[in-house]
Amino acid sequence: MNELLDDLLGYVQAVDPVLRTLLAGLFIFLETSVLVGLVVPGDTVVLVASTAVDSPLGYFSLVTIAIVGALGGASVGFAIGRFFGPRLRASRLGARIGEKNWRRAENFLDHRGGIAVFISRFLPVLHSLTPLVVGMSTLRYRTFMLWLAPACIIWAFAYVSVGSAAAEGYRSISGQLSSAAYFFVAAILGFWLLVYAVKRLLDRYVARFADRESDRDATTRDD
Repeated sequence: MNELLDDLLGYVQAVDPVLRTLLAGLFIFLETSVLVGLVVPGDTVVLVASTAVDSPLGYFSLVTIAIVGALGGASVGFAIGRFFGPRLRASRLGARIGEKNWRRAENFLDHRGGIAVFISRFLPVLHSLTPLVVGMSTLRYRTFMLWLAPACIIWAFAYVSVGSAAAEGYRSISGQLSSAAYFFVAAILGFWLLVYAVKRLLDRYVARFADRESDRDATTRDD
């Protein structure tokens, strides 16, 4: 098992560090700007890239690029929503996303405003769709960024920290412990289970507002 994990981690580490970091940022950028995250989750790409981090510079570089990519992609998504949102929603791509998902994002934003922006960063589909919906709403770009930035910072530090710590821990004991790979798998699996549990709780919160009639004004919110 150790040999297999060594090979997998080696493949990731063999990629040029600059290229690896930029690719992670690119996937994060694309998932919130052109909906690539609906197919290839940027979270997974960042977690994989973080297993190759071997220095403080590499750690903070990946965190920074992930944050910049998330905010940059969301900004492009906001612009697309502002200028092309209704046409995109009525298009074939918009239909593939599903009217239910559009309404869910729209109603949650209308009822919770900036809080919805913050929470959406941690939820699948919503984190790709919310920037578009915000662009079509009355919420200002500055307010959008003020709520999104702290969510992106928390998200980036969490994923990069777990991935890099798990890989570093594995490398430090793999030479002495033949079952070290299982500890790595357990750490990653434990993190994914925690993420899943948090997402379930947030989904329940979103569901309270997803089917409620909205006032079409994202600058106001109700309790």
